[in-house]
Amino acid sequence: MVGKRLGRLIRAAVGEDPHSVFEHVGRATFGLSVFVVRRGGTVVTCGSSTGYRHEFDNRYLWMRLKRVVGSHGANLQEQAAVGRLLGLGHIRPALSATYTPDEAPEAARLVQRHRHSAKLGVLSLAPKPGLGVTGPERRALIGEDRSTPLLRPGR
Repeated sequence: MVGKRLGRLIRAAVGEDPHSVFEHVGRATFGLSVFVVRRGGTVVTCGSSTGYRHEFDNRYLWMRLKRVVGSHGANLQEQAAVGRLLGLGHIRPALSATYTPDEAPEAARLVQRHRHSAKLGVLSLAPKPGLGVTGPERRALIGEDRSTPLLRPGR
């Protein structure tokens, strides 16, 4: 069975069943997400790109005390508004650590295990921290010192 095989792979990589599964795909994978999340865990549904009518074995939900939670990240208008506010320097994410793309799995595990504080950043287009905003005026407006007050040395 695909679910049991995936469960073994997850446990081998992480050491335990996932506390949360973020389900974006929908119909094609929803049942699998319900199956692999741990007893008492949560499936967060935030999309259904393969279809909205999900079919799954409900016993894995109620017999193992699992939860399904709906989540709406943001529509395009809301995303644009946040981007505008970020660009104006009116809101800033408080970073506590940054990671290279190779270290992204480590960052994800910290979030999964609730062992992080504030936001974790992954340097996707910059070779090192401090290069994300290249325009001097924009850097001054945003204020790097105000977005990194929790940044640990070396991270």
